[in-house]
Amino acid sequence: MFVRRLALAGLLTVASVPFVPAPALAHGSPITPISRSAACAGNGTKRGAPACKAALKATDGFLGAYDNLRLANVDDDRERVPDGKLCSGGIDAYRGLDLARDDFPSTAVRSGQKLPITYRGTIPHEGSFRLYLTRPGYSPERKLTWGDLTELTEIKDPPLTGGSYRMRVTLPRRSGRHILYVVWETSSTPDTYYSCSDLVFPAAVAPSRSPSPAPSAASPSPSVEVTKKADIASSVEATAEPSATPLVLTAEQPTDGRRTLGHWLIGGALLAIFLVVLGAGVRRLRRREIH
Repeated sequence: MFVRRLALAGLLTVASVPFVPAPALAHGSPITPISRSAACAGNGTKRGAPACKAALKATDGFLGAYDNLRLANVDDDRERVPDGKLCSGGIDAYRGLDLARDDFPSTAVRSGQKLPITYRGTIPHEGSFRLYLTRPGYSPERKLTWGDLTELTEIKDPPLTGGSYRMRVTLPRRSGRHILYVVWETSSTPDTYYSCSDLVFPAAVAPSRSPSPAPSAASPSPSVEVTKKADIASSVEATAEPSATPLVLTAEQPTDGRRTLGHWLIGGALLAIFLVVLGAGVRRLRRREIH
């Protein structure tokens, strides 16, 4: 009898307490390509990564559940989520995900690829997914801002298979490290979810220049021929042009060997003539003396 009265009293006490609904146990996040929350958050799969350890330290040793990064009653994403806090959705418990680092767990991709997206839905909801990608020139050395993003597409109510929403998006041309930013605005609840997935595109390759073939001796290049012809023409013109001042030899000017020899020949001839004349004169004088 006493036990029955005690049980009845307990029921009456419980009935007198107002009912408070239990909070929902999370809802969703991208697992392919892996998001920072799915990698580093409270039940993430890559919490041992250096960036995840740094994110955990930045939040005083605690990160919320990976699939519960959400805000209620969002009218404008840009007004509600400030620049530099996009990866955390502006939620203090996830602020470590906003760190400007280039070593968060990432997914290798390529330009033009139809990237498969697997968005884990731990509690399914209807709604739209808005997909953004950082612009060319983005640097992971600074925190993500809305100005860094360009919208790729919006997908409404994708199919839920195997516990995940599955989508595809064609990636534009990029190089280096970038961020895929996903906003899931549910229509069956007042909540909007935010996530950052780090992507790595191949590095840009500078176009190589093939070396120009060396000109062969048999066929010189046109530029060499033109230069040679120009040199020949200038030398011909220089040779044909008369000297402005006639050449006059003076006693002080040196002469070459041919001019010196000519002078000796002329002098010798004159001396021979002089000797002949002198000999003839001497013979005439002797004849006069004899007669």
